[in-house]
Amino acid sequence: MNVLVCGARGFLGAAICERLVQAGHTVVKGVREPHAFAQEVAVDFSRDLTVDAWLPKLAGIDAVVNAVGILVERSGQRFADIHEQAPIALFTACSAAGVRRVVQVSALGVEQGGSPYFDSKLSADRFLATQPIEWQICRPSLVYGAKGKSASFFRTLASLPVCAVAAQGRQMLQPIHIDDLAQALLHLLDAATPARQCVELVGATRVAYRDMLSSYRRQMGFPRALTVSVPGWLISCAATLLDPIPGAILTRDTWKMLRAGNVGDAAQTASLLARPPKGVDDFMTPAEAPSMREQALAQWRSGLFRGVLALVWIWTALVSLFVYPLRDSLALLAQVQLTGPVAAAALYGAGLLDFTFGVATLLLPCRRLWLAQAALIAFYTVVIGIAMPEFVTHPFGPLLKNLPILAILFLLIAEEKKS
Repeated sequence: MNVLVCGARGFLGAAICERLVQAGHTVVKGVREPHAFAQEVAVDFSRDLTVDAWLPKLAGIDAVVNAVGILVERSGQRFADIHEQAPIALFTACSAAGVRRVVQVSALGVEQGGSPYFDSKLSADRFLATQPIEWQICRPSLVYGAKGKSASFFRTLASLPVCAVAAQGRQMLQPIHIDDLAQALLHLLDAATPARQCVELVGATRVAYRDMLSSYRRQMGFPRALTVSVPGWLISCAATLLDPIPGAILTRDTWKMLRAGNVGDAAQTASLLARPPKGVDDFMTPAEAPSMREQALAQWRSGLFRGVLALVWIWTALVSLFVYPLRDSLALLAQVQLTGPVAAAALYGAGLLDFTFGVATLLLPCRRLWLAQAALIAFYTVVIGIAMPEFVTHPFGPLLKNLPILAILFLLIAEEKKS
């Protein structure tokens, strides 16, 4: 069977394509920018809004899977176009072109409405249900997968030593593994599967949001974390502030969807799979858990290091220039043979350099910056250690505290990605 998969490079679409190929089907990948010599066709749901735009793409196609979707609107990507107008044009063209079966990947909870995301998805679902073709509408819950953006975000949250949850974290979810979703979609394309049905695709277990994060944490090999509840009103304020920011995961719509929960009946999923779907505690295999752990840590570790470094540099500059008594600063510099105008120039020059390093740490992080900071700290440590040995044996260890800062810089240098 020749199957057009729209959104073939996305998280869901890529898994669906892989499963279809394994089953022996010929897959035509619908992508915005097709590669030369690949079995791909150009589809753009922000522009392909008419039947005429779709008809040429459906030549020789037996079935279509629409796995295109956005969680938040961005410049040039609107729910009304991508979830509603383009799919409606596609479904109409499928009817005209004689496409046998269409599978629409919708979302669990769309019938609740109340958000542009849900409303636009539901509008396309309802239109497809009126078409004289073999349609299937699948409504998956939250989808887990190693490459999924939302799953990666939740694993990152789960890896934090202090786990912040919204409003006690009691929101009920029933996530499904991407492998189960792809397998279920394969069966929905099968001619032997009854057509014209709306199917909920969910995992085996209903779980509270906080317990889902705890499960991910256990599977990645972390000990139990301290859990802190963030008041719902504070999350609402943060969602309102982040709403206009492109790519933000927390928005008013996503917060509304999380509060509503996301659960369904696993019987339909089990029927399609001919077995129970995976539960949350079985999402990560022992083989992939270490890499999931490292990826989760990598999402926030360098940001924490940079934030701490920036604070140290900027605070040191402000204290040196405006807080610490000038007389005492010049007395310290005299111990390294700097006096008079030279000492004043060294003091203010060092303060400005520290401040510059702090700002650059936040805005211009790079390997050369880390090396320059390490060199300066090493220089300060050696000079002060020789000229003022009392700082080496000081009970508060002011000089020895340079060592953990050098360790942080070493890690940042080691983790620097090739540009």
